[in-house]
Amino acid sequence: MTARLIDGKAVAASVRAEVAARVAGLGFRPGLVVVLVGDDPASAVYVRSKDRAAEVAGLAVRTLRLPAATTERALLAEIAHLNADPAVDGILVQLPLPGTIRTDAVLDAIDPARDVDGFHPVNVGLLAAGRPALVPCTPSGVMRLLAAADISPRGRRAVVLGRSGIVGRPMAALLLAADATVTIAHSRTHDLAAECRRAEILVAAVGRPELVRAGWVAPGATVIDVGINRLPDGRLVGDVAFAECAAVAGAITPVPGGVGPMTIACLLENTVTAALRRRGVAP
Repeated sequence: MTARLIDGKAVAASVRAEVAARVAGLGFRPGLVVVLVGDDPASAVYVRSKDRAAEVAGLAVRTLRLPAATTERALLAEIAHLNADPAVDGILVQLPLPGTIRTDAVLDAIDPARDVDGFHPVNVGLLAAGRPALVPCTPSGVMRLLAAADISPRGRRAVVLGRSGIVGRPMAALLLAADATVTIAHSRTHDLAAECRRAEILVAAVGRPELVRAGWVAPGATVIDVGINRLPDGRLVGDVAFAECAAVAGAITPVPGGVGPMTIACLLENTVTAALRRRGVAP
């Protein structure tokens, strides 16, 4: 491997320490509620990780666990109660939801000021307009990783591979705000490999195991792998074929241990930001 490794675990630990220090000086504990519907094993593991990280950081965190049979109306009623609770600064609904519940209806019901996932249309619009917003945690984490690695997007060609509302689109907006020249590439892009080779910063977020090969990466490029995919043999891999791309790239994130830890760290940061803004204090 010739690429410099961008260590997400180390950067996330630093962010969590910053959050804990801020919380310790507030005089109150920002409140975070995670809503978990059903018993999806992967979601349950992820929620436990969020709970532990929030507790260590000093947040007042609790998980609202609802059965898989919960109706959309009942879930919306729970969210309305949380929106009205002055002790709740952040609300996060763990996805995916059961198929009987419309995800958009639920995300739209969350108070935008408490939307620590950054998925509400109000926050999406504010981000697109370049105004202060609660930003989706994974793209925010990517920007933190670039800064920690001393890689400035300014003036660079960035390609975001993937156009989801959770990662791809907000990622492009953040890179654009950081003065990169940004292209969003996706499954309908003509000659996807060639488009990726143009990137000085390549962010892969498509959910397809090891889609990005060495021939897709420009020599010396920074490669950020957002994908987390479990193979039939149990191994976790990203959207990037790590070993071969690391031989070409200038810097690269691993999977696991790259972007993943940053998502929870930035969730904690968003919760503190939401708490301060709700109290009229610009963080």
